Amino acid sequence: MGVFFLNIKDNSKKINKGDIFIALDKGHNYIDDAIKNGASLIIAEYGNYSAKTLIVKNTRKYLIKYLKDTYYNEIKDMNIIGITGTNGKTTTAYLIYQALNLLGDKCAYIGTIGFYINDKVRDLNNTTPDLIDLYEMILEAKKEGCTNIVMEVSSHSLDQRRVDAIKFNYALFTNLTKEHLNYHKDMNKYFKAKKRLLKLLKNNGKIIINDDDKYFKKIKRKSIRIGFNSKYKISDYKIKNNTSFIFNNKKYNMKLLGIYNVYNMSFCIKVLECMGYNNLNKIIKKLDPPSGRMEIVKYRNNSIIIDYAHTPDAVTKIISAVREFSKNKIYIIIGCGGNRDISKRPLMAEIATSLSDYVIFTSDNPRFENPLSILDDMTNKLENNNYEIVVNRKDAIKKGIHLLNNNDILLLLGKGHERYQIIEDKKIYFSDLEEVELNIRR
Repeated sequence: MGVFFLNIKDNSKKINKGDIFIALDKGHNYIDDAIKNGASLIIAEYGNYSAKTLIVKNTRKYLIKYLKDTYYNEIKDMNIIGITGTNGKTTTAYLIYQALNLLGDKCAYIGTIGFYINDKVRDLNNTTPDLIDLYEMILEAKKEGCTNIVMEVSSHSLDQRRVDAIKFNYALFTNLTKEHLNYHKDMNKYFKAKKRLLKLLKNNGKIIINDDDKYFKKIKRKSIRIGFNSKYKISDYKIKNNTSFIFNNKKYNMKLLGIYNVYNMSFCIKVLECMGYNNLNKIIKKLDPPSGRMEIVKYRNNSIIIDYAHTPDAVTKIISAVREFSKNKIYIIIGCGGNRDISKRPLMAEIATSLSDYVIFTSDNPRFENPLSILDDMTNKLENNNYEIVVNRKDAIKKGIHLLNNNDILLLLGKGHERYQIIEDKKIYFSDLEEVELNIRR
């Protein structure tokens, strides 16, 4: 796929001769580099520079207006679906992406697992990229024949106004649970950040809410509400080899497992219905989970499940889902990321040891923290003793696989699709899936 470039950049390394460079936040430190690379105009909040310069009070507000004035007409007819929430964003977005493409209604996806157009993928640094990158992706998707974009909208991007020049046709609210409190400080601020998506709706935009979520239930705006006791009702949920459920008086079967995936699929179905599609069961049956979301690898008669679950709520939900179809032993390999919310560490450890048979605590993405300190935060107040610590993730995976005996399940949690470990500020190549495959072939 051909990359679409705007004539304005906020990254000095991406400047081509004649481009405008806009200094956002720390971007003022890179203005000289932008000029060396050929920037013809500098937009900044202060300073004197050797290129033509426009000083403005707030460069981000200027950028939002510039993008709206210069490019919004080109994307205004795109159907843009925004999904926010603590968990479920990636799976819900990926389901909608697959479904629309299967229906012949071309759709691109932007989110945690990358930028997808026509089954081609580019990795992204953030779940929700910054405004210039977003505009470039949307314009590229349009050039490639897409009429729809489905994107994950993170609380950070909403709080930092990184999506403020986008107008959404749909705003989906999946759930809100304990996460990112190192950034937002408390749940009310986290909720407030998520609610900013409502301000970015088109005039005729639709809001779809998980009415069973205690925070999103508080949203008073006119909306479509799904849940076990809502107008658009989920019922008769059953799990065997696959999952069956009734949503809005229609029965569906899907490959994905677990009650949380029933919510994700219900969001997908409701968006498709709002877009005029009906009789969806054949499509729903074909949809796959995204990479690293309950990805199952068979080992003898055991199952190894790789999943991105990295919050207390997500860990609870995946173990509970597995308990529904497994009567044998459940083993877990889990850690916590460094330089992130410390308060969730003991909660995740307590959940893992209480709901499973045995846990191996290991390193996740330690960043600038000592992995042993992170693991100590997780385990130092644990009353359960059904665990051990194996700091090296490779060794932990090897040990976990060796524990499997007869129809057991190993849950490998926290990193999912990621193909790296972040150690200090470096991304070191590492794939849970590849490590599993190497070990089961030995």
